[in-house]
Amino acid sequence: MGYKNLAACVADLERTGALVRINEELSSDLEIGSIQRRVYQAGGPALLFTRVKGCPFPMLGNLFGTLERTRYIFRDTLKAVERLVQLKIDPKSALKDPASLLGAVPAAWHLLPKEVGDGPILANRTTIDKLPQLKSWPDDGGAFITLPQVYSESTVEPGLRHSNLGMYRVQISGGEYRQNAEIGVHYQIHRGIGFHHAEAIERGEPLRVNIFVGGAPSMTVAAVMPLPEGMPELSFAGLLAGHRIEMVQRPGQLPIPAQADFCITGVIDPNKTLPEGPFGDHFGYYSLAHHFPVLQVEEVLHRDGAIWPFTTVGRPPQEDTSFGAFIHELTGPLIPTVIPGVKAVHAVDAAGVHPLLLALGSERYVPYGERRTPQELLTIANAVLGQGQLSLAKYLMIASHEDAPQLDIHDIPAFLRHVLERIDLKRDLHFQTATTIDTLDYSGSGLNSGSKVVFAAVGEKRRTLGGELPSSLRLADGFDDPCICLPGVIAVRGPACTIPKGEADPQMEALCAALEAVDGLESFPLIVVCDDSRFAAKHLDNFLWVTFTRSDPAADIYGVGAGMVCKQWGCTGPLVIDARVKPHHAPPLVEDPAVERKLDQLAAPGGPLHGLY
Repeated sequence: MGYKNLAACVADLERTGALVRINEELSSDLEIGSIQRRVYQAGGPALLFTRVKGCPFPMLGNLFGTLERTRYIFRDTLKAVERLVQLKIDPKSALKDPASLLGAVPAAWHLLPKEVGDGPILANRTTIDKLPQLKSWPDDGGAFITLPQVYSESTVEPGLRHSNLGMYRVQISGGEYRQNAEIGVHYQIHRGIGFHHAEAIERGEPLRVNIFVGGAPSMTVAAVMPLPEGMPELSFAGLLAGHRIEMVQRPGQLPIPAQADFCITGVIDPNKTLPEGPFGDHFGYYSLAHHFPVLQVEEVLHRDGAIWPFTTVGRPPQEDTSFGAFIHELTGPLIPTVIPGVKAVHAVDAAGVHPLLLALGSERYVPYGERRTPQELLTIANAVLGQGQLSLAKYLMIASHEDAPQLDIHDIPAFLRHVLERIDLKRDLHFQTATTIDTLDYSGSGLNSGSKVVFAAVGEKRRTLGGELPSSLRLADGFDDPCICLPGVIAVRGPACTIPKGEADPQMEALCAALEAVDGLESFPLIVVCDDSRFAAKHLDNFLWVTFTRSDPAADIYGVGAGMVCKQWGCTGPLVIDARVKPHHAPPLVEDPAVERKLDQLAAPGGPLHGLY
């Protein structure tokens, strides 16, 4: 049942043709990361790089690069996981089908980690500089661990029950870190390790942390699972692995998975931070250097034959897209049990995940009303924005399930059409103007700071969306090249933005004033101003990425005929979003031309990488 360790998984994937060994010597500085991204985009196999320049350890990339391969890796346990999820959703289902319990009971036993006195992970010791020094993008601040499993426990109530296993960015070189003695731990807001760190700081104690790399593939998935409070990630790892996770317990130390490939042990100093980053992230930009906690390294352990798994992140879709899809398959059905009234949610990967969240919910408060307004939907929206990582959503678009029971929340064009056909822009926009947003989102007013907006749509269609530009369309000076992105949505090229953050842009206000005189905009409730309207209109993913990663709702939403009624902002004409690059935004990710030319040559006919991408 399941793989005990990473080597067993690699051997099985190679046997079935789902993994390719790359024996060409390649550098972990840009080259290996770029190859992984290329092979992912091609829908290719997992990759084992056996000759990493200057490093004794092989690197494993693209392991979870396709949803099909991820399902295959966990094929022995998915049914049991689904069975337990179903029991959580509907406990009565066990009474209707008692046989369903037969698989659930042994699976539940795997939730309990198994304490052992020794394991392969204790076989060898090394130093940080001997680990693969993966640098994914030219302006990264150093080498990073991109698939770490960062383990911590409560300092008040230590032990598994109050443990956290999370995937937080770990910088192992560069910056101001002392080589082999210090590494950076970058965790975003609303992460479990933050609660442990807060306890340790309050007590004036260092926080002991172990960083695992590799081991059973289920450990990597568990580290990114949005689990409910009270369920340790190690328990879920055992459930998904199909066996109890063996943990080596040493006196005075945190436990270590016996089958891990690597483990870095150490403590986070409660009084010290250092600049971490920059780092190319899943928004498609660099997250810039900021002060984050520092881990004082004590030991670096590895097993015999250790393999270093990695991924690279960048503008979606990337390998973490497949991760997200797999996690949604496992946890999506649980959402209605966590937030009453919610039917489904979809964090849109192409928009950077957290910037755009789509939701379907019930609207049952006044079912007898002649013309309904959003009521229960607003209650549900507030609950969504208060729930775990969903609270990081910047744009939340929520529609009534009763209006369109057949609406597929993953059909983004259909969902946007449904909302734009129904929303009342004078009434149905609800802002939170000074709040927390994703740590990696630089569209807001500062680190972790920005705004949110809820688009709530119920009832019958209010408008028919247009598919051709109005013949009377006239723009203000400096704006041109209008393009249709989607029915009812126009992208317009605007002048370069030079306005400091937090200030209204007179040019945007002039555009809105000019549009008041245009006839035929009733069919276009949304206009997006960007730096390249043709790029935004070329592909749905481009529109989503540009619009939602480059705008902060409170600062960048304008409107034709905008006004306030009882502090409720709205507009009589189209909503206008300023999605231009701003002076305070982080730079986008651009690959190194020389590296890309070399990789093109390696993939040419007769080259060692021919056929992979």
